[in-house]
Amino acid sequence: MKSQRIDEIKILGVKVNLIDFQETLDIIERFIQKNKPHQIVTVNPEFIIAAQKDEESRRVLNQAALAVPDGIGVIWASKLFKKPLKERVTGVDLVERLAELASKKGYSVYFLGGEEGVARKASQILKARYPRLRVAGYKAGRPYDLDLIPQIKKTKPDILFVAWGFPKQDKWIAKYKARLGIPVCIGVGGAFDFISKKVPRAPVWLQNLGLEWLYRLIKQPWRIKRQLALPKFVYLVFREYLTKKDA
Repeated sequence: MKSQRIDEIKILGVKVNLIDFQETLDIIERFIQKNKPHQIVTVNPEFIIAAQKDEESRRVLNQAALAVPDGIGVIWASKLFKKPLKERVTGVDLVERLAELASKKGYSVYFLGGEEGVARKASQILKARYPRLRVAGYKAGRPYDLDLIPQIKKTKPDILFVAWGFPKQDKWIAKYKARLGIPVCIGVGGAFDFISKKVPRAPVWLQNLGLEWLYRLIKQPWRIKRQLALPKFVYLVFREYLTKKDA
């Protein structure tokens, strides 16, 4: 199968692919059909800021087979640089859409990460929503547990969701994807928390306004330190924009 180049933009040196939701699903299907390991990352401003100082994080993001735009900040930055991204492809929505796709196509899915019991509950909710969904397994697990590799590998999933948060989940996938041999591995952050209803998600109208981050901050005040990445992101993007404009 001939590989097709996926258009991209670099935001502060971090790759983001110019794709919408349907294109993302189509590409993931191609990855599954190839039956070779692929890593997918969901890029938001927090990831990009972390990658400014963490060379390993930057390498993992840029070497991923697919980097989807998760976060209104990356959409804004792409418009500023005159190469607009098509739409947000959030981790939680991607899990939902892939569960639906997998139920239709017979793909199997493994849920890894989150607090104890959250992966199980998320898988059960999606199984109830899509009865034909094949759940290969679920486990909270920890990145340092090497027993996870053979445990997951023997279930032979087509898709592996990993919900340990950035950068742990993404570095772990990059390190072990070849040994796992799973066609599609995706770091999905807090997606299981939202699907299991452990954490409420922002109303759709707030999501559409790009204010989901504010809703999460109100519900989870401890995130304030992480959210400080947003003003830094805006500053660095404007600085790069002005530098290129004056060049």
